Amino acid sequence: MDVRRLELLRELAERGSVTAVAEATHRTPSAVSQQLKQLEREAGVPLTERRGRGIALTGAGRELARTAADVATAIERAEALWDDYVGTPRGEVTVLVFQTAGRMLVPGMLHAVAGTPGLVVRCTDPAVETADYATLTPDYDIVLTDSEGIRADWDERRVLVVPLMREPLDIAMPEGHRLARRRSVSPADLVGEDWIGVPEDQPFDVLLRQIEAANGTPAHIVQRFQDNSIVEAMVAAGHGIAILPRFTTSTNGTGLVLRPLTGVRATRVISALLRPDRAERQSVRLVVDALRAEGERVQAEQAARD
Repeated sequence: MDVRRLELLRELAERGSVTAVAEATHRTPSAVSQQLKQLEREAGVPLTERRGRGIALTGAGRELARTAADVATAIERAEALWDDYVGTPRGEVTVLVFQTAGRMLVPGMLHAVAGTPGLVVRCTDPAVETADYATLTPDYDIVLTDSEGIRADWDERRVLVVPLMREPLDIAMPEGHRLARRRSVSPADLVGEDWIGVPEDQPFDVLLRQIEAANGTPAHIVQRFQDNSIVEAMVAAGHGIAILPRFTTSTNGTGLVLRPLTGVRATRVISALLRPDRAERQSVRLVVDALRAEGERVQAEQAARD
């Protein structure tokens, strides 16, 4: 079977429509459909079927798409081995970051790889926030995300997960709050509070659900914001309390106080998500290693301050 056609089938499995595959691969939908039909003739079994106005993979199609990912990984591994033998990391590596991870990790990572000839690292933040950053791995070499841990659906997507660092999540409150004198707070201390929340299913919101479960009462969420800086301003102004990350929340002169949360697991894991084949590239491995080293440095500095 033609490797390029196998890759189109894999793209269809991950992107869900011929139109999306065509846009991502700079082809026309008609050209994509023709290539998939040719692959189907090579395979000798139906790989797609009509579903509504579009098409979906058959059972055989899904299995072959998984095989296509293995083939792509093997090819990249072979190229990476050759690069290790004859040269140095080179080419462009694209990195998608979310706000706080970008602030903590990207400047130092870029300094670390700046002396590598022929390597270009392009970093950006998402134009539209999403609860599942794994869906963006087809479009970027490295996607940074945060969660309580490794999600089960990442394994189902065959996404490689590289943990970079852990960051505690604290309860943010105004300086004059009734709990501000405490060294730490428990879920029971937070009953009856107004909350400044984040979009549902984000890691901070998952922790808030755990606080609700521990108390047996729903949290009163008065506002929701994606941007942590807005959450900080709302809390400092006395509109509610919030869950915020310890390392990247400023408390000097902001009117904010952070207090550790006891009784529930209050931490997030910042990880790099990659397609397995791209993870074989020498240039991508170099950038991931630099991100991991930067995460270790941030944690060590914070531990020294604490």
